[in-house]
Amino acid sequence: MITVALAKGALLKDSVARFAAAGLDFSAVLDKNNRQLMLPTPCGRARALLVRNGDVPTYVAYGQAQLGVVGYDVLSEHQLPVAQLVDLGFGGCRMSVAVKETSGYTRAADLPPHCRVASKFTHCARQYFNALDLPVELVHLNGSVELGPITGMSEAIVDLVATGRTLRENGLIAIEDLFHSTARLVGHPLAMRLDQGELRDIVDAMRQASVIAAEVA
Repeated sequence: MITVALAKGALLKDSVARFAAAGLDFSAVLDKNNRQLMLPTPCGRARALLVRNGDVPTYVAYGQAQLGVVGYDVLSEHQLPVAQLVDLGFGGCRMSVAVKETSGYTRAADLPPHCRVASKFTHCARQYFNALDLPVELVHLNGSVELGPITGMSEAIVDLVATGRTLRENGLIAIEDLFHSTARLVGHPLAMRLDQGELRDIVDAMRQASVIAAEVA
């Protein structure tokens, strides 16, 4: 049986739709009354593991799932050994540096050396500021990083930005983007190498569905 790691939250509905295009019905995970974390498809070919977004690559890397859907932001942060198979195109957002609107900073290089930067994505932030040759003190936060500049704990943040509404409502502004993130289909490398065609058929179907979705958009 094929096991697929699906992320709870914003990516779930579109993930289910893409797997449906590949002949796998995971719609039961969308039932608001569902409390099961592992659900089989009606056909019995596959089962879904319903996990947190950040845990998807872990389940795939350790072989508990052969396939998974996760944001590129998570892949960049955790750097686990999974195969990136298809850019699914949905769940688009930016990883950005943001500061208080009144700060006067217009680009990341304007930040003072050794200032504090708050983020959930400290690995991505460290790589970015290292590339700028700008030494900063990274403060890891798991919750609302917007509070960093608001309270004065940090000069800036590195976080995901979709519409920018949360930043605006908290008096912040994005000044530079690290990268654009979308949902990715990932696979366990050994499972893909040993595949007799079943996984490849799913990957090809989802790639085709993504192409069609992009053309319609």
